[in-house]
Amino acid sequence: MEKELKTSIIETYKTHDGDTGSAEVQVALLTERINHLNEHLKVNHKDNHSRRGLMKMVGRRKGLLDYLKSKDIEAYRALIAKLGLRK
Repeated sequence: MEKELKTSIIETYKTHDGDTGSAEVQVALLTERINHLNEHLKVNHKDNHSRRGLMKMVGRRKGLLDYLKSKDIEAYRALIAKLGLRK
């Protein structure tokens, strides 16, 4: 992921100035990486090493979303709506 893209994602989802590690920012960054890897796997469908990494990222994102849901349900709902998760 390019530095400019990562910086723009952090700026969009940060909760306060200097925020780079909140659950919202981490979920947004993981979502971008997951989407990028999904596109890679559509072309390279036999790349099982990357598929395993994708599954690990999805699990990490799920854990962060569960944490956010238990901590602040409104922030959770706003984040999944903004990212387009959970139809």
